[in-house]
Amino acid sequence: MTIRIGIMGYGNLGRGVENAIRQNPDTTLAAIFTRRDPASLTPLTPGVPVCRASEAERDAWREKIDVMILCGGSATDLPEQTPKLASLYHVVDSFDTHARIPQHFAAVESAAKAGGKVAVISVGWDPGLFSLARLLGQSVLPQGADYTFWGRGVSQGHSDAIRRVPGVADARQYTVPIPEALDAVRAGEAPQLTTRQKHRRECFVVPQEGADLERIRQEIVSMPNYFSDYDTTVHFITAEELRRDHSGIPHGGFVIRSGKTGRDGEHSHIMELSLKLDSNPEFTSSVLVACARAALRCAGEGQSGCKTILDLPPAFLSPLSGEELRKNLL
Repeated sequence: MTIRIGIMGYGNLGRGVENAIRQNPDTTLAAIFTRRDPASLTPLTPGVPVCRASEAERDAWREKIDVMILCGGSATDLPEQTPKLASLYHVVDSFDTHARIPQHFAAVESAAKAGGKVAVISVGWDPGLFSLARLLGQSVLPQGADYTFWGRGVSQGHSDAIRRVPGVADARQYTVPIPEALDAVRAGEAPQLTTRQKHRRECFVVPQEGADLERIRQEIVSMPNYFSDYDTTVHFITAEELRRDHSGIPHGGFVIRSGKTGRDGEHSHIMELSLKLDSNPEFTSSVLVACARAALRCAGEGQSGCKTILDLPPAFLSPLSGEELRKNLL
């Protein structure tokens, strides 16, 4: 069976999904939906329809798309788009505002249940693969502590949040681990670390002409769920400097579980998953496509409602059969 995928939003993430589809023989790109002028886009896939975002609500498209992958931003796009489209399609999104995931889940659960659809939210690498690593670590080493470090890399969601600040023309935000904290965790010291002690955030902002720079700075550093809990530095630069020095979108990070076993906790263990990514959106897109496969398999079993990657059977992510997985991976 070939999975027909629709893409909602054709920015960095949407283009990454298109590339990922080209690497998965059991998927095909059915259509791209955009808020921009469709005529202004040139997809990599020859002949793929490019439509206005509003057309996704038409019944004709619902019959041609198996799973819709939503590639908007977590700040304002996905809280509205995912519940709306989850009543019409099986959907997958990468909502990554950790503090608001329970609220987002509740809204999407209601919509997906009403439409009899499966919606998989908050998938990528964090939340996503790192969430699985935390689950495994806590399950295997119940006496221990979790540590998650991100970067140094560009956060798409945080960069998007800065671009929504009035007076900002463009921006990139880097999440930077604090080396002393990472070294202490890897040494098995099990330190008690605050959010501020684990990371700092560095922002490179292109202001619009005549914008109030101090107001922009204060809006960024005080933004809840994004910057207020971190030591945040804001650099104002030109558009040329942004293109020259910050055109890539690298990222990565580490999930570490430090735990003890034995009668008196005499044995120490470290579990670690690390990622080093040349392209944050392309890697995230690859996870989205795998989860689209899982969403359709859940639907095939008669399931509906909202799910996260923690709820998906790992085998559903793979194009291989259960027999092939048992033979090759166990």
